[in-house]
Amino acid sequence: MQTSWWWVRHGPTHQKVFTGWRDVPADLSDLNRISRLRNFLPKKSIMVSSDLKRATATAQAIGAETAPLIIEPNLREFNFGIWDGMPSEEIEKRDPELCREFWENPGDVMAPEGESWNMLKSRVSTAVNKINVEYKGNNIIAVAHFGVILTQLHLAIGRDAYDILANKIDNLSVTKISKEDQKWEVEMINICP
Repeated sequence: MQTSWWWVRHGPTHQKVFTGWRDVPADLSDLNRISRLRNFLPKKSIMVSSDLKRATATAQAIGAETAPLIIEPNLREFNFGIWDGMPSEEIEKRDPELCREFWENPGDVMAPEGESWNMLKSRVSTAVNKINVEYKGNNIIAVAHFGVILTQLHLAIGRDAYDILANKIDNLSVTKISKEDQKWEVEMINICP
């Protein structure tokens, strides 16, 4: 029995700084784009969202009002720790080696007072596995974040994390990953309806 995850990245925040656990709103003013996204997604679905307002507001805009919305805090973005809210230039000045290692060797390298790629992947995968068991055989629309979506691509594709981080995941895009038995299949990445 196949379970399909329709990963949707939340609406744009227009932040020019690292944005992880800071709870900033999404710009959902492009009603045509939201309507196209809503029409693209499967009608009978389980709706899941990160607990951050940019994700929950996006979920509500694309159709959570027609289905119960499951809020899952473990679908939050990277915890960037003290980097959250800082522009990349400032982070590179403050922690040049650590910043380079964080992105070039994703794994156990942690943002200061934050988390590593492996910690993020473990946190998200725990939530995904729990939801997979509870809603096996359903379409699941999950509104989440760049890093969250990439962790699931990493597990499905099996390539190295550095390569996965190079993928583009646009705001209001869809990445579909399906699971049948123990096999994951990536059906689409970063589709903008």
